[in-house]
Amino acid sequence: MASAAEQLAANLNFGAFSKATDLHKRLLFTLGALIVYRLGTYIPLPGIDMLKFAQAFSDQSKGIFGMMNMFSGGAVQRMAVFALNLMPYISASIIIQLMGSVYAPWEKLRKEGGEAGRKQLNQYTRYLTVILGLIQSFGIAEAMQTGGMALDPGPFFVITAMVTLTGGTLFLMWLGEQITARGVGNGSSMIIFAGIVAVLPSTLGNLMSMSSTGDINPAVLVGILAILVAAVVFIVFMERAQRRLLVQYPKRQVGNKIMGGESSFMPLKVNTAGVIPPIFASSLLLMPTSILTFVGKDPTKIPSWLGWLPNLTAMLQHGQPVFMALYAVMIIFFCFLYTSLVFNPDETAENLRKYGGFLPGIRPGKRTAEYLDHVLTRITVIGAGYITIVCLLPEFLISSLGNSFYFGGTSILIVVTVTMDTVAQIQSHLLAHQYDGLIRKSKMKGGKAAVTRGGVR
Repeated sequence: MASAAEQLAANLNFGAFSKATDLHKRLLFTLGALIVYRLGTYIPLPGIDMLKFAQAFSDQSKGIFGMMNMFSGGAVQRMAVFALNLMPYISASIIIQLMGSVYAPWEKLRKEGGEAGRKQLNQYTRYLTVILGLIQSFGIAEAMQTGGMALDPGPFFVITAMVTLTGGTLFLMWLGEQITARGVGNGSSMIIFAGIVAVLPSTLGNLMSMSSTGDINPAVLVGILAILVAAVVFIVFMERAQRRLLVQYPKRQVGNKIMGGESSFMPLKVNTAGVIPPIFASSLLLMPTSILTFVGKDPTKIPSWLGWLPNLTAMLQHGQPVFMALYAVMIIFFCFLYTSLVFNPDETAENLRKYGGFLPGIRPGKRTAEYLDHVLTRITVIGAGYITIVCLLPEFLISSLGNSFYFGGTSILIVVTVTMDTVAQIQSHLLAHQYDGLIRKSKMKGGKAAVTRGGVR
């Protein structure tokens, strides 16, 4: 027999959605916040020669700037006030999270600090975001001055660029927090999602124009679209995949009653690391590639002892075997590293022991931790292989079709996972609304029954 929650979930429809007024407000707030974000991606940074910048960006569009432009929804290409997007905030969050697992004081704050500890770590994340934003914006301002893209170079231009770009990142960080609190979905993920989705129409338009001009065979175009659909289905399947471990709780006597004796499941996701590994791998691999491309773009000015630089630059381009091999190795490495940081088998085994739970056939304590580590390692192999396949698929298409075609496996992962999380949150809001409705109805019936009984008396 289906549970009450399953019955409510089966009854979710547009009628229930039309009655959830609180959900309507959350959706409208999220939509308004994303519109504000998109408007900010079209406000240019003051003091920039856009013609020279457009030429410089086209030379570096396959490097780290291309990836940043994809996540920012074209803001880097237009050098808008939101050009840095949330990249400093994401980097700061990852650094703080990693430090919270290896730095003893922060680890204690994360585990034992409760809500106050979480707020303190969030404050550290904001401080680090400001530092990273200032460093990155200073590098961008200096690069534009050196490249002759600044209309009035000097300290005032550098300070203006740093304040504007860092302020844009801080505003997006605040906007993301507002979406999380008052909207639907995770705010930071929704902002990145909106930026990637905004670029999709132009990507599809480029594919259509390449097909009409004969650069791509129509049959190849249909094959690419079929591969994209299959990739989305594959991502949805793998993101929902999990290994369930049976957890048993022993019976215990409380007074004259026998309590416990129940069982539940501990779900272990196949992809515990999420989209962090490909983001890390792309950033680390494209950063030296962009530097090498910038230094070695004029072969006549390269010293003799750097004669190997152009060949290395060519090997580290999208679609090249060396790039794909390093990309795959780094994705697998970060999958295992990040999984080991976010899931602690010893801590999980200790929590199970405290609450009286155990895995059937496994002794509590050290043996349970070893078993959890054994299972997690093997499913992480599957998860790492899945992410590697999804991220290398575009690289194989690039090697076949050339650099004129490009879409990122990381962007597909982000779009699909954020969509799934947002739909799940909408469903949870609808379920909560239906539960509230049932509770109100039960209270009204209880009140009427009490009045009736009082009248009879």
